[in-house]
Amino acid sequence: MISRGDLVTRSSYKHDVLFRVQDIQESRVLLYGEEIRLEADAPLSDLVKVQTDDLKRRKREAKEKEDYSYRLFRQDYQLMRQKRDYEASGGYQHQNAYFQLPSRVLHLDGDRLYLKKCIDLYQQLGLQVHGVHLSEKEMAHEIGDLIDKINPDVVVITGHDSYSKSKGNKHDLRAYRHSKYFAEAVREARRKVPHLDQLVIFAGACQSHFESLIRAGANFASSPSRINIHALDPVYIVAKISYTSFMDKVNVWDVIRNTLTGEKGLGGVDTRGLMRTGMPYDAEEEIEDEENNPFQHPLS
Repeated sequence: MISRGDLVTRSSYKHDVLFRVQDIQESRVLLYGEEIRLEADAPLSDLVKVQTDDLKRRKREAKEKEDYSYRLFRQDYQLMRQKRDYEASGGYQHQNAYFQLPSRVLHLDGDRLYLKKCIDLYQQLGLQVHGVHLSEKEMAHEIGDLIDKINPDVVVITGHDSYSKSKGNKHDLRAYRHSKYFAEAVREARRKVPHLDQLVIFAGACQSHFESLIRAGANFASSPSRINIHALDPVYIVAKISYTSFMDKVNVWDVIRNTLTGEKGLGGVDTRGLMRTGMPYDAEEEIEDEENNPFQHPLS
């Protein structure tokens, strides 16, 4: 007996993707990818409940991929930190301590569990984030007020998506489950902040209509080759931009190379970094408002 919340695979797809059962309506089941941002449906007869040993193996392999990506980002961060140390000290001629102004991230997610995973990683990477769980259809209606309230430097618009060949070719936006709603949300955000370097936007999920999201005003989006993307990919894109100096342009390849999906699932346009460095920094000075407290080297 398959119930809501069970972890399953599809026989017709050779059990390639691990899904969570989101809803059951008669003989059709709505599925959410457990590690990737894919929404699908399938007949009950096609589903197989994942056994304990197989689940442990899949979870172990997923964790290894996530840990590897995190290690790559830490290495990248250390290089960026060394560059900032050199520039802030005038080529190591001065030893004045400096502080960094953190980026403020607004993350809208159609999946509550993915949102929690992403928030945990943002915090691990030392980034300030305001996470909001919304259905993909509601995002365009809510995003304007949220931008006014949070005043973010970065907005992430993500959740679940999928492309269906039976509904049209890959250029037809109607063939996608949620790409239309993501694009509407991006356009609403751009009405608030038109300039691509004043508000950086990531939009999309698995198999999303990449071109429509970029045309709507996203700096980065999924999915150029209509493949699945990992749940945590948006966080690594945000972190790379957030830790790059606002004086530097971020090359698209440099942004996506440490993600779990890579260039087939993610793309974008050249964008300026967001990190601002200042001095002097007094480590003993107490700042009661922790939300606005400049931080130093969170990945040390």
